[in-house]
Amino acid sequence: MKRSHLGALAASLLTACGLGLGLACTASATPERPAHGTPVLEGMVVFDCPGQGALTRPHSLILACADGNAYVSKLAWTSWTPAVASAVGTLVENDCTPTCVGGHFHSYPALVVLWGNAAVRKHPGEHRYTMLTQILTGPRPRYYDYASHKWVTAPVTQTVPLAAP
Repeated sequence: MKRSHLGALAASLLTACGLGLGLACTASATPERPAHGTPVLEGMVVFDCPGQGALTRPHSLILACADGNAYVSKLAWTSWTPAVASAVGTLVENDCTPTCVGGHFHSYPALVVLWGNAAVRKHPGEHRYTMLTQILTGPRPRYYDYASHKWVTAPVTQTVPLAAP
């Protein structure tokens, strides 16, 4: 599928998610960071972990700040606007089997959509995305659900809040 079609698909799925149309809406990489003193493009930024600098169109974003066992990487941005940003990329997760230290990282193709808008308190005029929705476009990770005592497959879409500065 062409990148432009994937970006449109991501925006459509995000809209469907936000409208409650039945979608189940619910990372250690080194992100690209703007050079010190470089103005942020379009006034929108994203933060991957608390204490890190503002990012614009990063190559990767950490989702599990405590241990780096989940992140999205190889992000190729198809849109970056004040309302929504979308990218084609890869979800990388540690299976933590038999433990997270001894586990293995697996990659899954994904669309990544950033949305939500909040002012950055320390930088007047700058806004940050507040939510990330990942849409898995191929195989999905499996994990052990301790409540049901069985292995289950992750949902196609998951939404998580993004770190605040």
